[in-house]
Amino acid sequence: MSQEFFAKAHEMSEKGESFAVATVVQIEGSSAAKPGAKAIISERGETLWGWVGGGCAESLVAQNALESLHDERPRVIEIDLTDEVLGAGMPCGGKMFVYIEPVLPKPHLLIVGHGAIAENLARFAQMLDFRVTVDDPLATAESFQGCQIVTDNLDFSKLEITPRTYIVIATQHKSDHLALQKVLEDKARYVALIASRKRARLVLEYLRERGCSEEQLCQIRAPAGLELGAITPEEIALSILSEIVAVRRKASLVRNLTSSHQ
Repeated sequence: MSQEFFAKAHEMSEKGESFAVATVVQIEGSSAAKPGAKAIISERGETLWGWVGGGCAESLVAQNALESLHDERPRVIEIDLTDEVLGAGMPCGGKMFVYIEPVLPKPHLLIVGHGAIAENLARFAQMLDFRVTVDDPLATAESFQGCQIVTDNLDFSKLEITPRTYIVIATQHKSDHLALQKVLEDKARYVALIASRKRARLVLEYLRERGCSEEQLCQIRAPAGLELGAITPEEIALSILSEIVAVRRKASLVRNLTSSHQ
């Protein structure tokens, strides 16, 4: 593979941008692109580097690249180059098989708050290769090793939120309603509140009275975590991270409706 391919892939990774790599793995009959041909495709469907065939073949590869980035799964697609109507619309006389692999930044866990549950959550998340940010004035490097720590964000204005961000509010009832109000303005993948059922109801009612829609409120998982019968900080952290993994992998969830996280 060319140095330009690795340079472009490295550049995209350093920027934290998602992209897909398409590789021609097999051809049958006649095909303009040969085995080993590669392309880097952006999350907007644009070919940023390389070539795996022109015309409709390029369009089909881009379409499948976007689907791969969406479901985070690689795939092999078959492109029929013999049929102008049902195939790629460019009768070259063969078939082409293309392997498409999504390349995604690390998922981002944002913990707002500190304490034993937050510390264990950060530790478990890093074991699963999450990038972890802790936003709290009392967070320390000793308690949250390997994490990015933000201690000067009392109004929550510096929260870094993207569609790949998973947010857990762990402020122990201190300004949790304000933190939730802020994060609901953005498009995080997951938003959860560590609180008792009573506190969760009060916070949701506060947000409802301040104009948050029911659609927004339904995004909040409160109390946070799957129903594992969790009691200790470690177990509660495990239940929350289990829920995050289920959301990330689009698995069926068993909601935590009866526990009372303190």
